Amino acid sequence: MTEPPAPLHFSLLTLFPELLRPFTQEALLGRAVAAGLLKFDLHDLREHAGNRWRKVDDSPYGGGAGMVIRVDVVERALAALPVRPDEIILLTPAGTRFDQKMAEELAEKSHLALLCGRYEGFDARVEGLVTREVSVGDYVMMGGEAAAACIVEAVARLRRGVIGDEQSWRDDSYSSGLLDYPEYTRPAVWQGQGVPEVLQGGNHAAIVRWRRDRALERTLSRRPDLLPAAGLTPHDSAALLELGVDAGHLAALGAPPPPQVKAKRRTRRPEEPMQTPSVAVLTDKVPADRKVPAERAPTDSGEQ
Repeated sequence: MTEPPAPLHFSLLTLFPELLRPFTQEALLGRAVAAGLLKFDLHDLREHAGNRWRKVDDSPYGGGAGMVIRVDVVERALAALPVRPDEIILLTPAGTRFDQKMAEELAEKSHLALLCGRYEGFDARVEGLVTREVSVGDYVMMGGEAAAACIVEAVARLRRGVIGDEQSWRDDSYSSGLLDYPEYTRPAVWQGQGVPEVLQGGNHAAIVRWRRDRALERTLSRRPDLLPAAGLTPHDSAALLELGVDAGHLAALGAPPPPQVKAKRRTRRPEEPMQTPSVAVLTDKVPADRKVPAERAPTDSGEQ
């Protein structure tokens, strides 16, 4: 009997643990925790302030607006973790942009700690206490809790058993290298808009090809920057040509050439008589030193 995998452990360090607590207890995350697939612990940075006022920040050296979270507070909070994490991730707009590839990498770990900032962020010396700095996009939020929630969801769903059908996330946008194909459900017709017939026909191979082609179409129109790393196939190249991509653009994407169309062999129709070589043709194939005997005339006795 296969043993269940060890739970993926998340330690979330924040000034506002109650912002994240409900998030870790509901829906699929809550079910995964109950099933022993995920584990969460939340740590209040104020508990490591080192003063009776629970003050964790101070004004920046050199002046300027806002307050900065102190490095000694973060050091004490990390030291208080019962187990050293595989990764300590600082959430910051200055970090490496988070993407599906990073999510898949982090899903292979066993324990992740996420540092959620507030105000003007952390003292720069905190960077020496972490394994990586991560940003969820080119924008600024009021704190790192929402960013932590994004990372938790993206990583946790990749662990075996957290979502019911593993193939569903493998087919998702970015996991396949392309944006996801469009999905449809009942009703079959809504306000004059129908479900594509191919999805209702039961031809599995045709459905797979249609979905791949629609994913290519979406990616080409919305995120063409994804195509060079999408692992395009010769059939994908043919689909892109039909979508208006020229041969030069296809080559720039690193796409393989489309499959060659084989010429069909002509087959004889049932009603078409077979052509019999003429005597002249047969005679031409007789060696020069041999002659075809002349046909003898019938005798009176009927001998032929």
